[in-house]
Amino acid sequence: MIPRVHKRGTRTIGLLYYLYGPGTHEEHVDPHLVAAWDSLAPDPGRDPDATYADLQQLLDQPVEAAGGRRGKPHVWHLSVRAAPEDPVLTDEQWGEIARRMVAATGIAPVGDDAGCRWAAVRHADDHIHIIATLAREDGRAPRLNNDAARAQAEARRIEAEYGLRRLNAGDGTAARRPTSAERHKATRERRERTPREELRETVRRAVAGAQDETEFFDRLAAAGLLVRRRVAPSGDLLGYTVALTDDRNKDGEPVFYSGSKLAPDLSLPRLRERWSRTETTVESPEEQAPVGHRPVAAGPAGARRRAAEAVWQAVLVVDQGDDSLVAAQLTGAGEVLDALAKTSAAHTRRQLRDAAFAFERATRSHVRAAAGHDRALRRAARELVHGGPALGRGEDGATTAMVIDMAFFLVTAAAHWHARKGHEQQAAAAREAAVHLRAAYRQASSYPLGVLHERGRRLSLAVQRRQAAVVRAALPTELTEQVLGEAAWPALAATLADAQAAGHDPARLLAEAAGRRELDSAESVSEVLVWRLRRMADLPADTTAIPPVGSRNTVPSQGPATTPGQRSDQQRKAR
Repeated sequence: MIPRVHKRGTRTIGLLYYLYGPGTHEEHVDPHLVAAWDSLAPDPGRDPDATYADLQQLLDQPVEAAGGRRGKPHVWHLSVRAAPEDPVLTDEQWGEIARRMVAATGIAPVGDDAGCRWAAVRHADDHIHIIATLAREDGRAPRLNNDAARAQAEARRIEAEYGLRRLNAGDGTAARRPTSAERHKATRERRERTPREELRETVRRAVAGAQDETEFFDRLAAAGLLVRRRVAPSGDLLGYTVALTDDRNKDGEPVFYSGSKLAPDLSLPRLRERWSRTETTVESPEEQAPVGHRPVAAGPAGARRRAAEAVWQAVLVVDQGDDSLVAAQLTGAGEVLDALAKTSAAHTRRQLRDAAFAFERATRSHVRAAAGHDRALRRAARELVHGGPALGRGEDGATTAMVIDMAFFLVTAAAHWHARKGHEQQAAAAREAAVHLRAAYRQASSYPLGVLHERGRRLSLAVQRRQAAVVRAALPTELTEQVLGEAAWPALAATLADAQAAGHDPARLLAEAAGRRELDSAESVSEVLVWRLRRMADLPADTTAIPPVGSRNTVPSQGPATTPGQRSDQQRKAR
């Protein structure tokens, strides 16, 4: 249940006209009173003899008696909305909720006969509006300090008592929710999301990896948005607004939203803060390559390999860093997810898009991000965007699976951190993003793991025994038996053989991969280790690649013997 205290107004009659009227998009149905300060209050919705003016005059009487209504805002407005999955409440139930809300907020405390006058109007199944005038019957002003917070607290109690969906307590950092009118309009126009949500997603993608406002505005234009810039008389840019080309108001004009109305961190000043704490130059792939590693190829595959490394380093920071460093990593993680969604192949696009959309809420809290510590992730996001779409351009899905696997661990670590800090909404958002990332991983990893699985099956028995001995030497006994019994074990065996062929000590590498972070929560430990090893050993992204000639540890693969659709459910588990 979502209560929202609206901006105070000066015209009681104006708000009544809106509440009892058809709405901006004909979405108001059967407007009527469900409760009021007086059981005899006139209801223009159900009583043909009652008028809006009758109700307005009664509501305004205490204000006029106190000498008010001289341009000073005196109209208080609260909307209370049920969650979409909640049952439809009766008028009696909504009336009781209205009474509890005016009591909790200080409009009409329980047992106080001199409280403010108020009325609750219902014009839809899922919500009510409460209008009140801010003068008590005894002439004093009501005490409304923290009325929004008190309304939220009462909503949590109502949810528990009525068996409604339990929402997490907010902290004031969430993006503004679409209004009822926006949702009705989106439904009528058969949009998947409201224009506000579409714009927020598009703007966030334009921000991902952008270096400055010039590049940002170029990306907005390239995305097909209508953009207006707010310029001061001095010529300084103060802000911006954006609109969809096909979202029009009743006069046929585009509906514009400012960045701050889309999300708190999308205002131009906040974006400038982000750009100012990031390097203005981007290192070349060769400059970024770790010492002793071969340079990573450019393009989508190289960008994904470097993103996987940056994301993994962020996981370690979130696990061990102080709060300001963690907050910076989460901001950067949001940009990486946006960039992945923007450049992903069709079969993973929907889940990655939903993951980025959900995780957006987890990037914001009252913990201030340390300046510059999101640089590596922002650089990774930039490379992903500039690397372009993945599949069909030197990327067979292996590096996509690798970076999604790492992103899953980062998002899971973020959920744990937010939970420890008491950030309930952010923790829930991160958990939701993890669900989508797990689904995207299954889709991305199916083919490359199928290739590795077949290569592992084709290893000679002697080589398979040697790789099993490596596992027994590197992992604890209980973990060894689990790994050797998993469906993805052949893929891990092939990866160990690849690592040995590349000159690595597979036992040492495997022990390091297993010790970097707990594996208890993994559904398939073998698959997690496959991607850790391939990243750590800098193995080719192309899983069909044959190790150097002369290696006695592997045999050539004739290509995948399985397809994504042929693999068992157990083989497709991400962790």
